[in-house]
Amino acid sequence: MLMQPKKTKYRKYFKPRGLPKPSTKTLKLTKITGFALRSLKSGYINGRQIEAARQNIRRKIKREGKLEILIFPDIAISRKASAARMGKGKGKIDHWIASISAGQTLFLLYGIDAEQGIPALHSGANKLPLKFKIYYL
Repeated sequence: MLMQPKKTKYRKYFKPRGLPKPSTKTLKLTKITGFALRSLKSGYINGRQIEAARQNIRRKIKREGKLEILIFPDIAISRKASAARMGKGKGKIDHWIASISAGQTLFLLYGIDAEQGIPALHSGANKLPLKFKIYYL
């Protein structure tokens, strides 16, 4: 008789250890001309950092063109209260992070010229903790 693992309804995830592996997938956009913000190193990005970069890019291009975000923070990071004693289970979810691998595209910006697009993506990349490069599509 084969034993099935016990199913839990609300299972909390483990904190990620180590960096994500470099991406082997390449984004193929032949019909669209625009700019892409691609990471040079692996790491993790907080949901608030993604939102700060998005707001900064939109502000620089004066809400023209189309901006696509290709990442989503789907890893929960939990934290217990600072004065909490040991035990009594895992802490509450503190924030959400996204796993970024080297070579992964984060933002796509198209429908705008290079005069506005490149400085906008550069200022958005300054809000993020990893190193990025801007590619022309």
